[in-house]
Amino acid sequence: MADNRVVRFQGPMNVTVESTDFPKLADPKGRKIEHGAILKIVTTNICGSDQHIYHGRFAAPKGMVMGHEMTGEVIDLGSDVELIRKGDIVSVPFNVSCGRCRNCKERHTDVCENMYVNDRVHCGAYGFNLGDWQGGQADYLLVPYADWNLLRFPDKQQAMAKIRDLTLLSDILPTGYHGCVEAGVRTGSTVYIAGAGPVGRCAAASSRLLGASCIIVADRNPARLELVKKCGYEVVNTASDTPIADQIEAILGEREVDAGVDCVGLEAHGAGEDDNVEHSEAVINTLFEVVRAGGAMGIPGIYTDLDPGAPKTELAKKGELPLAFSKAWIKSPKLTGGQAPIMKYNRDLMMAILWDRMPYLSEVVNTEIINLEDAPSAYKAFSDGAPKKFVIDPHSSVKKAA
Repeated sequence: MADNRVVRFQGPMNVTVESTDFPKLADPKGRKIEHGAILKIVTTNICGSDQHIYHGRFAAPKGMVMGHEMTGEVIDLGSDVELIRKGDIVSVPFNVSCGRCRNCKERHTDVCENMYVNDRVHCGAYGFNLGDWQGGQADYLLVPYADWNLLRFPDKQQAMAKIRDLTLLSDILPTGYHGCVEAGVRTGSTVYIAGAGPVGRCAAASSRLLGASCIIVADRNPARLELVKKCGYEVVNTASDTPIADQIEAILGEREVDAGVDCVGLEAHGAGEDDNVEHSEAVINTLFEVVRAGGAMGIPGIYTDLDPGAPKTELAKKGELPLAFSKAWIKSPKLTGGQAPIMKYNRDLMMAILWDRMPYLSEVVNTEIINLEDAPSAYKAFSDGAPKKFVIDPHSSVKKAA
């Protein structure tokens, strides 16, 4: 039986590549499942959410297998799988969902209610402490409820030719798109996107697909801002002494935008003189300030009350944030948070990629293909602010198809 190398979390700032058992058609508690499929991983990406775990900011047990952004080839199936076939190249939504509960039937796959997905909270995911499903930074992976969860690419050769973009469908492209949709981005909208990491860059590309006019991306990282600006987007440097609203006004002629998207989450820093100080509430409070009255905000950035490394303020210890909601209330703000329901968007975005409707996506995301053994150094480079999206190619599938 084939070896199964995986990336394991060993503690803050420490991941290792080790071997583990080949996946079986069984759930994390050992219950046999015939609705599952086993994949040979084609690509598996390192995500900003993985960085929260890597930084010790999202509770995770030592030894947990990392990763939740997977594309793979189906190599084995349970007897209950009817639509997916061996040899299919498929995208795996990072949400583990059953397709049977009320929330799944209403396309809220981010909050699946099935106790067999997660018996502690209504939310399942690979490579998180959310149901104990093995992470996907591996050679092989089990996917439950395969007919429901897997998005099959229509043509294998075409999929491999466009794999650098299609690999983003498991999480960050639908997540960025979801943030824009919930913020009400549409033709002519002006948009402020907090964060120029991979999710923020996907949100910028999504805003473009949705027809936004002025797309402003904010960050404190000069290399990421330079990449975004080179790709034709406006930028705000949150480390500048110039207030964010003033920078927006210099670009737009107004101090407020129609829509705001938080692609940073709990490791946000303050602006200006507070740039070197973490303020988890900073992005949301900035959106309250710079999104116009009657506008909306999408908050796909991660927040959690399970934050072992939270700043040791009394609120942070309780997983609470000092939000300026009372001040913002008069603007009738609309805010939607939480994980993105990937299956709500992934097929449509797949079609946009296959029909070349997002030719600008690759440039702004800036993927780099790496070997599985290089994952620990890529985690560090990502943590240090590299303006790249690291995509692991465990079996050299991408290199062979090039």
